[in-house]
Amino acid sequence: MSAATDPVRMPAAPAAPPRHVAIIMDGNRRWAQARGLPVALGHKAGAEAARRTIEAAADQGIGWLTLFAFSSENWRRPLDEVSALTGLLRLYLRAEVASLVKEGVRLRVIGDHARFGAELARAIEAAEKATAGGTRLNLTVALSYGARDEILGAVRRTAQAVAEGRMDPAAIDEATFGGFLQTAGMPDPDLIIRTSGEQRLSNFLLWQAAYAEFVFQDTLWPDYGAAPLAEAVAAFAARERRYGARP
Repeated sequence: MSAATDPVRMPAAPAAPPRHVAIIMDGNRRWAQARGLPVALGHKAGAEAARRTIEAAADQGIGWLTLFAFSSENWRRPLDEVSALTGLLRLYLRAEVASLVKEGVRLRVIGDHARFGAELARAIEAAEKATAGGTRLNLTVALSYGARDEILGAVRRTAQAVAEGRMDPAAIDEATFGGFLQTAGMPDPDLIIRTSGEQRLSNFLLWQAAYAEFVFQDTLWPDYGAAPLAEAVAAFAARERRYGARP
């Protein structure tokens, strides 16, 4: 075949970013200890990293971002650390809501956040309401969240619906059950990232993670931002997702 008749090779289209990225933010304590700082300052630096990552996710075309901020098991931590985290969360809600609205970010909080007290629960509700019109990025923050508790709660609500005659047990499928989870209406995560070198889910989105891709990064969470997020997204793009089927 002559050069004149050779087919034109078009450049490959860039891979689409994952629709939903979920991040287990880990390493605040180790970051602070490595610098001889109080743990509270590690959590403060972690909040700054969350801000950078939210901005980066929106810039990189990610539509859904879920951040695991405080697990149901974290209540076992020392009281002063829990108090510092609570105060930081309260400060973040006051300082960041206007920015979230301006940037088109819709905030949603899952988990048993009522355990933080009525004042913070009201602040969360107000933040969700203020940002409800955001369409650029759907941001979900998991607070006092545990996936096993979430699944058990969904089982109880499903059983109650059956007992009350509102649902036929034979009609219960994955989609129906998913509607009873705290993440109802959200797409399952395509990519789950954990920072700090640890490689476990830690009771995070156990149902939703069935076909997620995993990326484990050594970066401590306070050092996180656009560059490591882009690296994780690039690793995701290089993988072949088969959902249990053969190509």
